[in-house]
Amino acid sequence: MRRYAAKPILKMKQTASIFTKITLGVLLAGSITACNQNKPADKTAATTAPSVKPEIVYINQDSVSLKYEYAKDMRKRMEDKGKAAQNDVGGRKQAFQREVAEYQKVANTLSADQRQTKEQDLQRKGQDLQTYEQNASAQFQNEQAGETQKLYEKVYSFSKQYAKDNGYKMILTFQTGNTQLLYADPSLEITADFLKKLNDAYAKDKK
Repeated sequence: MRRYAAKPILKMKQTASIFTKITLGVLLAGSITACNQNKPADKTAATTAPSVKPEIVYINQDSVSLKYEYAKDMRKRMEDKGKAAQNDVGGRKQAFQREVAEYQKVANTLSADQRQTKEQDLQRKGQDLQTYEQNASAQFQNEQAGETQKLYEKVYSFSKQYAKDNGYKMILTFQTGNTQLLYADPSLEITADFLKKLNDAYAKDKK
């Protein structure tokens, strides 16, 4: 009887091993260890065994983006710069349009040479205005990219220290619509504590 019983036990261990590898690769990448090594009959050991702190956790990236005070300040700065750039370009366009309208009023009173000279001048100014608008847009996009990079670096730098302080080996991010992390156990989410300490650190930097 023992000889026949050995095969199903071995098969169960092999199945558990395959399942564990799949689970680790998709969700926890190695944080679950040896939980199947306890014998099912040993209820006392299972009850009294100390809980193991997870080594891999995750944060909700949407919440951090919305509630991180540095991110809020960054968005406000970029909104102000964007409005200022729009007002600047808009003012230049209005001034150019007024000049074109003034020329159209007196065009019939000018000689052919005068009209040609003025029209060439207006054409040059129109091209300059278009170039100015393109440069202003490119500059704003570059500044926005730079601010986004600074935001990433601040969160990344904080995450390294946070992980070290709490004994985490990996901090993942979950974001709505991100298919790289389909599911993770809610007990592994640390968003609230991470965000609080992230904002505390930023508040100290502002002083």
